Amino acid sequence: MRSAHGGERVAMAEPGRASMKEQRYDRQLRLWGDHGQEALESAHVCVINATATGTEILKNLVLPGIGSFTIVDGNRVSGEDVGNNFFLQKTHIGKNRAQSATDLLQELNNDVSGNYVEESPEVLLDNNPSFFNRFNLVVATQLPESTLLRLAELLWNSNIPLLVCRTYGLVGYMRVIIKEHTVVESHPDNKLEDLRLDKQFPELREHIQSYDLDNMDRKDHSHTPWIVIVAKYLTKWLNEKNEQFPKSYKEKEAFRQLIRQGILKNENGAPEDEENFEEAIKNVNTALNTTEIPKGIEEIFNDDCCVKLTEQSPSFWILARAVKEFVANEGQGSLPVRGTIPDMIADSNKFIELQNVYREKAKKDIAAVGNHAAKLLQSLGKAPESISERELKLLCSNAAFLRVVRCRSLSEEYGLNTFNKDKIISYMDNPDSEIVLYLMLRAVDRFYKQHGRYPGVYNYQVEDDIGKLKSCLAGFLQEHGLSVVVKDDYVQEFCRYGAAEPHAIAALVGGAAAQEVIKVITGQFVIFNNTYIYSGMSQTSATFQL
Repeated sequence: MRSAHGGERVAMAEPGRASMKEQRYDRQLRLWGDHGQEALESAHVCVINATATGTEILKNLVLPGIGSFTIVDGNRVSGEDVGNNFFLQKTHIGKNRAQSATDLLQELNNDVSGNYVEESPEVLLDNNPSFFNRFNLVVATQLPESTLLRLAELLWNSNIPLLVCRTYGLVGYMRVIIKEHTVVESHPDNKLEDLRLDKQFPELREHIQSYDLDNMDRKDHSHTPWIVIVAKYLTKWLNEKNEQFPKSYKEKEAFRQLIRQGILKNENGAPEDEENFEEAIKNVNTALNTTEIPKGIEEIFNDDCCVKLTEQSPSFWILARAVKEFVANEGQGSLPVRGTIPDMIADSNKFIELQNVYREKAKKDIAAVGNHAAKLLQSLGKAPESISERELKLLCSNAAFLRVVRCRSLSEEYGLNTFNKDKIISYMDNPDSEIVLYLMLRAVDRFYKQHGRYPGVYNYQVEDDIGKLKSCLAGFLQEHGLSVVVKDDYVQEFCRYGAAEPHAIAALVGGAAAQEVIKVITGQFVIFNNTYIYSGMSQTSATFQL
């Protein structure tokens, strides 16, 4: 029989008795769990400008249940707004854009609190800059460069994450600005099982030794978990090969053949149909993974934030240090045991017994890490309860997948002395790289600064602006020491865009941006670092560290 005891499950109500909230949010609860949903529902996000891009972002936050949002926008709804924004109607023309969008967005989810401020971000930055400190995260859409730089500086100093979003013709742009973002649940796509067959802990070794494959009846033999089968034949292999693990393809094939020989024969001498042995053969690569500390985790252990803890250290760094001390002491060079095993062909009792061996070891490791954490908290003058049991368990079970993302500030990116010139030049190996679109966006911002409008806007002839934009681009490249060539086609295309915000591109940016917001708020999955650019012309995208 196939056991289905492995893997993580979200605690849900009994079938037919699930709450309305669980039914509504079922899919996302499976993605980020109830604790992720709680973080989302307690968050307050500010979106600057109810543009097509801004409202698309909010739509994708309101539907999964963001706690509350505030739109900052002093503009009045125009005919152009109604033409490209699904959350504005003809009856809204002339009314405040923030209020109009808020009213329609709130209809998507009654559990979400929507607010609006009928002011431009420039006025707030001048008269009430502390206004922005009340939010968990700020999203800025379609802002001119001067305002964006002021806002980015304010939020950077206040340690509030900022996500910059922009739709410009067929180009989508996002920039994450966050000093430090730590991730416990990174949800890697291809995470390896933590079986420890190369470094068997005493309880696992004892459990494996309790099996006697040579003297079992047929039923028990065909329901022995494949982990036990591999471990048994691995012991035999090591005894025959002078403790040398099978590493090469040839050796692993020989090891598979050794396991295959253990399949029982019927009265005619033909192999029995033992699925568990076939499963063991199939999982040889998984089972033989070496137990080691990933390079990224070593870097976290050696990070100054981990080495030099202070009273201000977040729980992530205190727990990372506790894990580091565990590795050096009780862990004997290994991370805490994760405590989970995959589903497999086995009878329920054998599966549960094996699963409990790993679970109990994981509990012991968590307790050991907890002891180190308690001593660290005491040395820092912090209360023992300042780190919850849930935080401790979560970090220990994800200790191999911790991530830290540190972005550069916008002022560093824009500063002449700190501009990433060499990186941009390296990205220009391909003359049609998406980085060209970044250079063009910087050029149109320069055009706006000089002319008070974007190229191709209003009743001006597009052809008249091509030369002006080309001049702005040349000036930008020269000023930043970029000896690169940008095709004239791009200059002409950006003039033809007329700074338009097509809904199709705004919707794509809105979906991608909302994902990044949720990642930051829940502390799950890994945000990009730090610039994302989408090309609607080629339908490709890329990320760059600028």
